[in-house]
Amino acid sequence: MSQSSTARICAGIPAINNTLYRRLQFSVGDPTALLEVPTENGTRSLLLLRDIEMERARKFANVDLVGCPADFSPECGLSGDRETATAQAAAEFLRREGIKCVVADRSLPLIYAEFLRRAGIEVSCDENLWVTERRQKSEVEIEHLREAQRVTEDAIQFACEMIATAEARTGGVLFREDAPLTSERVRTAVDMFLLERGFTNPTSIIAGGPAGADCHNYGAGDLVTGLPVIVDVFPRSRKSLYNGDCTRTVVHGDIPDAIQAMHATVRKANVAGKQATKAGVTGEDVHRATIQVIQADGFDIGLPSEDSPASYCAMTHGTGHGIGLDVHEPPLLDIKGPTLLLGDALTIEPGLYRRDLGGVRIEDMVIVTEDGCIDLNSLNDGLEWS
Repeated sequence: MSQSSTARICAGIPAINNTLYRRLQFSVGDPTALLEVPTENGTRSLLLLRDIEMERARKFANVDLVGCPADFSPECGLSGDRETATAQAAAEFLRREGIKCVVADRSLPLIYAEFLRRAGIEVSCDENLWVTERRQKSEVEIEHLREAQRVTEDAIQFACEMIATAEARTGGVLFREDAPLTSERVRTAVDMFLLERGFTNPTSIIAGGPAGADCHNYGAGDLVTGLPVIVDVFPRSRKSLYNGDCTRTVVHGDIPDAIQAMHATVRKANVAGKQATKAGVTGEDVHRATIQVIQADGFDIGLPSEDSPASYCAMTHGTGHGIGLDVHEPPLLDIKGPTLLLGDALTIEPGLYRRDLGGVRIEDMVIVTEDGCIDLNSLNDGLEWS
């Protein structure tokens, strides 16, 4: 092998590092290192991991060879710390192969770079390494996302109907089963709903009234009639590991005119974002399509200033983001958003936020095609759910 040959490395814990998991198609909860070295006919890949996982890795991991750190112990021996030992072994393997240069992706832990440096191996970062591959979803991945979004929509509908059919009592506070209906109660009910369907769920956004004016406020306390409740659920399938992500807004009882107007604009902006989405346009193009609708209807863009009135109403975030094994993946649909690729999975989620009333957001998931996008959502996007 030439002394000038350049290898590639991706390292970490596949159960956490989804770039590594997707490349390997294999999950484990201990430190691992994937090493791809050039050969005359292409590349040869080695997976280094804990010895007790080697047999399973040989059956399931998408690599040519499987080894453990003890197979490539340096002269000084291996550390008793697993991550350090894996980094030492990775550097020793590459040294034996005559590798002088390694390209790493953005996720490489610093400890691997340090031991490569000690072995006299130059390390450089390719910020797009494996990013494009992750963005362009396969047919299998699209089906995983479709199923995740279907279950997510079911959870959204469950939550919105739970809110819409509650009873308003003194002060407009919503009640169910003789107890106040709070953001926490709805969130717990959604967690149970998803758990029964094989999904894990981070903290859902159930943000009622003014709390919803902060687009990432999870919401807390009593829900009340006549104010919008943003319901944003983004669970992960335990089986496929792919995520859903959907947002709807529900109002119990009479809907204020201002909220009706905000919702009408957000709905149009959502459609405009989808219509602008196709391979070859940029994430910025899609974002500008949505904010053009927002501004044409008389609303603002950007966060309020210190002296903005409580009635200031604006879209305060980008139009959306990539999604897959992580809820938030490249690309962004925002200013300077990159060119969209065939197979990108995206959320389209315009919203409007007003500190004295709350927020309205509609979020759908789409798959980018050559001449448009496939909408994975079919759920009602209105404000009334009773």
